[in-house]
Amino acid sequence: MLSLSRSTQYEYSGNDWTVNELDACNIRIVSQDSATFFSTDTLPLPDHHPDLANDLTADVTVNEDSYQVVRFMDLAMNLVPDDESAVVDFAVQLLHTMGYAGMAAGGDLRSCKGIRLLIYGQWKNDEIGVCVMDGNEILLLVQEDKLHKQRGDPHAQLIAKAIGAVRSNNLMRTVFGDSRDRHDWHFPDIFQDADHQRTDTSRAEGSVPTYAYRRCYASALPSKPHSRLSEGMQPLDNRRVVIACFEAFKQFVNW
Repeated sequence: MLSLSRSTQYEYSGNDWTVNELDACNIRIVSQDSATFFSTDTLPLPDHHPDLANDLTADVTVNEDSYQVVRFMDLAMNLVPDDESAVVDFAVQLLHTMGYAGMAAGGDLRSCKGIRLLIYGQWKNDEIGVCVMDGNEILLLVQEDKLHKQRGDPHAQLIAKAIGAVRSNNLMRTVFGDSRDRHDWHFPDIFQDADHQRTDTSRAEGSVPTYAYRRCYASALPSKPHSRLSEGMQPLDNRRVVIACFEAFKQFVNW
C-alpha cells in the first residue's frame, strides 16, 4: 500500500495528482528515447489498416475501422464544452483498430471503469476513462491529457490510475481465490507534448515500495509550427508516430 504524509494526504481523484503526490509516493519519472524504450531502432507501421496511416481524411478511407478512427479523431479534436465523450469514443475505436481487443487479442474494451485507490488508510473512488481488460483484470489504460482545458500533470494522473488498477487487479485475484499479489504493471499514455510536438508513449512499472515511471518520446515535426497545440493526430506524420508506438507497445501488454 502506498503511504502519503499527512501534509500531502489527498482527498481527490487521480485527475488531481501532481508532482507533489509523486514525490510523496517515491515515484520518479525517467524519460527514454524510443530506441531504448522499445529495444529497437525502428518502429514500423503495422501491416493492417494502411489507409489509417496514409489517408488524411475519413471520407477517403476504404476500411470501416480506419474510417471510424479518423472520424472520431476529428470529433475529439472539436470538443463540445464539458463533454469529453468523443475522446473516450476515439480511444476505444483506436485500441480496437490497433488490435488491443477483440476475438484475436482476447481482451475487452471498457469505458468509465470504476476503481478504488487505498491511500493513507482511506479508500478513494476513481474512474478510468478507457481500459483493456481480460475478464476482471485491467491490462492497459488510457489517460487523456487535459491540458487543453485545465492545468494538470497527465503523467501523474496516469500513475494514480495505474496504482488504482493494480490494487483492483489484486482485489479481484483475492476474490477469485488467487493469493498472488502483483505489484508490477505496464500502462500506456499517448498524447501530444504541447512544447515539443512529440508523441509520448508511457509505461509505468515498479515494485512496492519504490516505483519508477518510464516515458518514451518519439519525435514528429509539426507541419505547422504555430498550430502545434491543435494538430494532434490529424497530420499524417504525427499520426504515423502514434500508430507505430501503439503497435510496438503491444509487447508490454500481459495478454
